[in-house]
Amino acid sequence: MFDFIEGEVLLVDKPLKWTSFDVVKKIRNQHKAIKVGHAGTLDPLATGLLIICTGKKTKQIEHYQGLTKEYTGRILLGKTTPTLDLEMPFDSEHDISHLTKEDILEVVKSFTGRQLQVPPVFSAIKIDGKRLYKKARKGKEIDIEIKPREIEIHAFEITDMSLPEISFRVVCSKGTYIRSLARDVGEKLGVGACLSALRRTKIGDFSVENAWQITDLIEKIKENKQIANTQQK
Repeated sequence: MFDFIEGEVLLVDKPLKWTSFDVVKKIRNQHKAIKVGHAGTLDPLATGLLIICTGKKTKQIEHYQGLTKEYTGRILLGKTTPTLDLEMPFDSEHDISHLTKEDILEVVKSFTGRQLQVPPVFSAIKIDGKRLYKKARKGKEIDIEIKPREIEIHAFEITDMSLPEISFRVVCSKGTYIRSLARDVGEKLGVGACLSALRRTKIGDFSVENAWQITDLIEKIKENKQIANTQQK
């Protein structure tokens, strides 16, 4: 039985095109009187592990946010978009025929370790109390300097190279934007790049392999509510 007031830590496999808040809202609609929050945003075009905390366990959100993350995905070389992924149309294209696999592997290797990273304009970062993406989506010019943040890439490996796309696995610190990593790889190669797929596979010791599909979780919550109501009668 779930105890949402005392608190639950739920692992959810976020579906494609859902926002992280969509998942929170879906669960909150089942128990409107309790707190529900997530421990780390996933972009709408990303899938994978989302940690949801309820009730008293929402006090642990900051702890889970600070854990190391693991992602798998694909980077499309030679094309860029304003959002750094495929949410918006391409705004530039460059020839990549001169690139060798050795060039790409060398550049990827150079991103391992501590470094400064500039977050995307389309991100949930707050500047002057407002989310950047809200201003960007309205087509307004971002006239505020987005300061780089220190991150750490613990591992960055290429798992497949079928140009113009490269598949990868990344293990990184809190605050790392994989869209920014894709952008930076493209810039260092001199051809531009964007993220074409992303899946979060681990947060600390938690794995997406143990996560609920959202439809199954909601059905389980409904079953628990029915059992609880029957016991109260």
